[in-house]
Amino acid sequence: MQGLHLTADLYGCQCDTALLTDAAALERLCRGAVDAAGLTVVDEKFFTFPDYQGQPGGVTGAVLLAESHLAVHTWPERAGVTLDVYVCNFSTDNSSKAEKLLDDLIVAFAPRQQGTNRILRGSEDPVSQSGELLLEWLNDDSAFGFRAARRIETVRTPYQTLEVFETPQWGRLFRLDGFYMTSERDEFFYHEAITHPAAIAHPRPARALVIGGGDGGSSEELLKHPSIERVVMAELDAEVVRVAREHLGKVHRGVFDDPRLEVRIGDGWALVEAMATRGTERFDLVVLDLTDPDTPAHRLYTADFFRLLKRVMNPGAAVMLHIGSPVYKPDLVRRLLAELSSVFAIVRPLGLYVPLYGAYWGMCCASDTLDPLAVDPAAAERRLAERGIRDLRYYNGDVHRALFALPNFFRALVPAAGSGAAARPLEHAAR
Repeated sequence: MQGLHLTADLYGCQCDTALLTDAAALERLCRGAVDAAGLTVVDEKFFTFPDYQGQPGGVTGAVLLAESHLAVHTWPERAGVTLDVYVCNFSTDNSSKAEKLLDDLIVAFAPRQQGTNRILRGSEDPVSQSGELLLEWLNDDSAFGFRAARRIETVRTPYQTLEVFETPQWGRLFRLDGFYMTSERDEFFYHEAITHPAAIAHPRPARALVIGGGDGGSSEELLKHPSIERVVMAELDAEVVRVAREHLGKVHRGVFDDPRLEVRIGDGWALVEAMATRGTERFDLVVLDLTDPDTPAHRLYTADFFRLLKRVMNPGAAVMLHIGSPVYKPDLVRRLLAELSSVFAIVRPLGLYVPLYGAYWGMCCASDTLDPLAVDPAAAERRLAERGIRDLRYYNGDVHRALFALPNFFRALVPAAGSGAAARPLEHAAR
């Protein structure tokens, strides 16, 4: 079953009209294109429909291939054509032949406009789903993906669908509701960037709160700082923690067995609200390690929740969160920065390329008093050395400063000066 399925919708075709109305002419074109592509004809059938209301009828045709099929339908009254090419890749990869066949036919019909689709079908092994292509949409018009070697586990919880795959590129890869969350081989890009800029800027963080982060990656990074006495992880879905424990050891590195980590299962808003009401728990660092801002976690990306967070933050505390891609969702990033700036005095957006997410990704550090730009590269390196943190793969002193160096298109999304410190240029803030 594994193969490539191509479709094309052609409009305003400028070809010889016989190709749209004459079954014999269309058959000759299709057979010639199939032969040129190196595919094998088994049989063929073409049929011209009768005239209708003074207009010539169209043609429907099919070429049966040893590799699968070609199907074509014409609408002469609209100068339109639809094409369908499917090839099986069971014994050899016929994908390039299918691509050539479709391209040659499109050229022959000479459409003014066209739409095409490319679908990977089936799997080398239906049981393990070997060869499955995992696609994620960055917005309505852009997608990217990776191939899986096998599907390890799929589970539907009351909140979401969890999937774990073995992949050639990233090792174990974890998805929630079709969105990439983390992988064994690239997790350090995201987890180091969402934790260490604020942790290094804080002179001595002792208590941290992670909301979400059930894979354990953010908690593991925070606990590299020797002053951290306690991390509370508030994860909505117990199955995320269970799946991480079983399959993502190279992400969390045993953090769930660290006595300094306390896992609390439940809704993040409700847990923070309860902490604020009791007034007995306060934190130096907060990390919102959530699903994307336009998922069901959207309520935790609002000014109301940020104000609630401030009630459980110590003086000098900071919150770190990711805010989506300024490339693919600039309006969302602009809104989130405005919401943060309405609550916190210092809002510092940062950005980096996260390979698993297929994009330049936005994050942010927000606080009333702690400014990560007050720490220059030398100071960041000195604190890393003093704290004995040596096993980082992404973050260092130079990267600390570079993360906050925004390209102009990202700067344009930051609220104007006067709303927090978000718009203050990097070089003016440093000391």
